[in-house]
Amino acid sequence: MATPKGFARAIIVLTTVTAAVMELIDTSIVNVALNDMSGSLGVNIEDISWVITSYAIANVIIIPLTGFLAEYFGRKNYYITSMIIFTLASYMCAQSTSLIEIIIWRFVQGVGGGALLSTSQAILFDAFEPKDRPMASGLFGMGLVLGPTLGPTLGGYIIDHASWPLIFMINIPIGIIATLLSFYFIEQKEQEGKNKKNIHIDYNGIILLAAGIGCLQYVLERGESEDWFNSESIRICSIIAAVGLVTFIIYELNIKSPAVNLRVLSNRNLAFTTVFTFVAGFGLFTSVFVYPVLAQRVLGFTAYETGYSLLLPTMAAVVMMPVIGKTMSKGVTPVPFVFIGFILFAVYSVLSASVSPDVGKNDFFIPLVIRAVGISLCQLPLINQAVAGLEPKDYAAGISLNNMIRQLGGAFGIAMANNYVANRYAYHRTNIVSTMQNGAEQANNIAQGIAAKTGDAVTAANKALAVMNASVERQSYYLSYLDTFRLIAIFFIAVIPFVMFLRVKKKSAAEQAAAMKAAAESH
Repeated sequence: MATPKGFARAIIVLTTVTAAVMELIDTSIVNVALNDMSGSLGVNIEDISWVITSYAIANVIIIPLTGFLAEYFGRKNYYITSMIIFTLASYMCAQSTSLIEIIIWRFVQGVGGGALLSTSQAILFDAFEPKDRPMASGLFGMGLVLGPTLGPTLGGYIIDHASWPLIFMINIPIGIIATLLSFYFIEQKEQEGKNKKNIHIDYNGIILLAAGIGCLQYVLERGESEDWFNSESIRICSIIAAVGLVTFIIYELNIKSPAVNLRVLSNRNLAFTTVFTFVAGFGLFTSVFVYPVLAQRVLGFTAYETGYSLLLPTMAAVVMMPVIGKTMSKGVTPVPFVFIGFILFAVYSVLSASVSPDVGKNDFFIPLVIRAVGISLCQLPLINQAVAGLEPKDYAAGISLNNMIRQLGGAFGIAMANNYVANRYAYHRTNIVSTMQNGAEQANNIAQGIAAKTGDAVTAANKALAVMNASVERQSYYLSYLDTFRLIAIFFIAVIPFVMFLRVKKKSAAEQAAAMKAAAESH
């Protein structure tokens, strides 16, 4: 198949990067809409976070299967079908009227979206000659950073000027246009989808993985609110999670064509890289989840102000990503990038854990710039490091596993953040209430002030208690979110010493091209 040129290549670049950005926007666009969605659907903020985690779980499940499905149905057919699934699910999310309904459609959306991200990169790389693929990597890397950054900003603007269903409806025209452009401009490779009889799909492994991760996620999400193992559903799901994941590992290690090739983890370099990748996913997704909720629930930012405060600092990562990609293509070792990136992310978390309750909208700018630079230093280097020391035939498996671990780290991070915030909130509230002095006198003074302004002495006492309770609640949440940032910092600091276990094998130009190609096909 000839490499496209000129206008055709420009359309492919526009289509694939837009599709990937659209998918990535949906990983974070709902973060600033959680308060509105929880109120509209009549659920609490912890329950509505399933809208995020169901999407992430679907991504985790579909990423290892993308190579199978693209080969089975043909990459172009699979890409277009996934885009249609994503677009249709976006419409159904917007029409949802219950928590269960929107969780189901977000899962379906994640199934389509995970394929968009993976296949977009493969198609984009095929549009460039091998010598020009660092440029393609830089273009796609900009999209990887820009998507999650645009999400909160775009979502905030929509929440401030419309209603939350529009955050899903905006995908529909984009999805339709991208589908039509893909149909007319992306070429179908020869033999695509014609070797189905020779392709084995590991259905048992998929089922075990989905059951294990799904039940584990339920335990993490609902454990706090259901009193952990005093709940029968938590006990049952814990057993299914443990049995499912252990069986999955044993089964995948003992079959010829596993859905997830765990045998590549025998490579020490990849094994340690997955640790870094898990923590990177944990920090990346958790920080994007915790910061908007802190800004809105405690600091009083509007949804748009929250998103906008994220956008400008993160443009630093957009600028750096292609530069890092070009540097990496010259054979520069990724270890210093990862080391500095993790330190910067820990610094960001520590700085965020030190803000005062009256912090202004611009006071997060420097910490968020530090976060953005840290992200840019981690993303491409970790993808490269995942294949260092692997045989070319194992590149796809190594990168696919690495990407799955990143998504899984994000899902774990959000669930743990929810539970940690709830636990720390209860702790801090108890401490604040127990140390309050002259509480009755303060309530009486507030009540007198309210009565003087409104002339309603009957309800003034209840209003005074409500004011004091709101103050205690705000302070308790403020302290609990700062504790969560400290937890993120601890995770990053804890894995930094493992950098010494990473080894770097200098690859030839041919091996680097093969690695980038594998990254494209399994991202």
